[in-house]
Amino acid sequence: MNNYIDHTLLTSNANHEQVTTLCEEAKKHQFFSVCINPSFVSYCADQLKGSTVKVCTVIGFPLGANTTEVKIFETKDAIVNGADEIDMVVNISDVLDNRWDKVEAEIAAIKKACNGTLLKVIFETCLLTNEQIVNLCELSKRAKADFVKTSTGFSSGGATVEHIQLMRDTVGAEMGVKASGGVRTHETTQAMITAGATRIGASASVNIVTGITSVTDGY
Repeated sequence: MNNYIDHTLLTSNANHEQVTTLCEEAKKHQFFSVCINPSFVSYCADQLKGSTVKVCTVIGFPLGANTTEVKIFETKDAIVNGADEIDMVVNISDVLDNRWDKVEAEIAAIKKACNGTLLKVIFETCLLTNEQIVNLCELSKRAKADFVKTSTGFSSGGATVEHIQLMRDTVGAEMGVKASGGVRTHETTQAMITAGATRIGASASVNIVTGITSVTDGY
């Protein structure tokens, strides 16, 4: 289970001491990655040098409302600074307005900017209908994204087993599915994996794998 987890700290008041602890916990428990805001990417890359832990960061976070050009710049900058994985937030307003061509074009543009770096697409499923989730899965697949992802963890809800099952059923076996937002226990994590998640975004990662209380706010 440990290597499913993106050990996450995305709160606005996160400081270097907390990020250092995040990296140390990720190395100790052999989590897949740390997921941090872009300003911490180069610091985490230095902290994790020589380890197997990847550096994941977020783009257009948490609202998805940046222009595509800004998201492209953010993506390229993050990769130069040492990011191994990119989690981008779709423009949720465009999704709700059914501007599917624009949404797909943006994901494709970010994928091109990734230049081989793994790309996850964050949906914010709590704001969407099942039909919209299916549409997003299908166009993310066409745009060559590597993962679809439920949530930022900063909206009105997080991952659900039902949404993970729907996303897995839609994208098939070849794409990753990431459950994030409100995943805080071993039991919930296992339920998400059973439903089809291949990655878990969590701030309560240490609690999930050991039962020791860890960070539970935000993600």
